[in-house]
Amino acid sequence: MSADDKIENKAEELGGKAKEGFGKLTDDKELQAEGKADQGSAKVQEAAEAVKEKAEQVGEDIKAGVEKLKDKFSN
Repeated sequence: MSADDKIENKAEELGGKAKEGFGKLTDDKELQAEGKADQGSAKVQEAAEAVKEKAEQVGEDIKAGVEKLKDKFSN
């Protein structure tokens, strides 16, 4: 996850918290729900990026393992 993505996700999460809090202050249930949805969306994006990063690392590890095997059997 790039630094820009992390900043955007954190901003969305904080904006959602602010929106939810303002909704509570004004007793606006719809605004509270929107705030919670924004927070949830940010967390889903963070989780998806974490899975993507892990999958990329696993792919790199597999590639390195294959290279080691190729080196071992080509000698």
